[in-house]
Amino acid sequence: MANHSGRQLASKWAKTEALLSHPGLAPHIPPTRKYSPQQLQHMLYVHGMVVIKPIVGSGGSGVIKVMRTGDGGYSFTHRDRTQRYGSFDALAGALRSKTSNRNYLIQKGISLATVNGKPIDYRVKYVKTFGRWEYRSLVGRIARPGLFVTNLSQGGRMVLAGEGIRSSLGASHVKAKKAKMREITVMATRVLEQRFPGISHLGFDYGIDRGGKIWIFEVNTRPH
Repeated sequence: MANHSGRQLASKWAKTEALLSHPGLAPHIPPTRKYSPQQLQHMLYVHGMVVIKPIVGSGGSGVIKVMRTGDGGYSFTHRDRTQRYGSFDALAGALRSKTSNRNYLIQKGISLATVNGKPIDYRVKYVKTFGRWEYRSLVGRIARPGLFVTNLSQGGRMVLAGEGIRSSLGASHVKAKKAKMREITVMATRVLEQRFPGISHLGFDYGIDRGGKIWIFEVNTRPH
């Protein structure tokens, strides 16, 4: 049984479905679908930019950004390389080799607030010890120049969350955004604990877009 729940917990899809069930959390989750060429075409039509990521996996290495371009074509970016295609069929064919080895999901792309032109997102570590949940850290992660993923394993730089919010949105936002991230963390932890009893280490990946809205990108159940 433990093995089954561990597999389920590793699945971004299972956790996304659990969080979407809560009306206070659902507005903070980017629209998400299981990957297929048909879903990709639909999501690109609706959103213009999407992110494709492995349903099981971490570290940002398999994450691909896909965009509709102004000339009616498409592009995808993996790590620091961008490739362009004139048609959706050509794009889908190129992605087939990238996505055939694992199951992926598609998420609406979020235009993150930036620090000196580099995207920043946030990691909140929340840990249960002796029956009580407590915060271990709340940090910002600034992408390495030329990359859109902020993972430290991909060269991202860590800053205190307050410093990141101040640098990307302005000092007047720091208190409210940190409080909102904490509020969402508590709400989401209650939902996940009901659905997956026994969890004790959570890592929340948050993004704040250019308009100041907070998004939940992912919840890691065995955070590094």
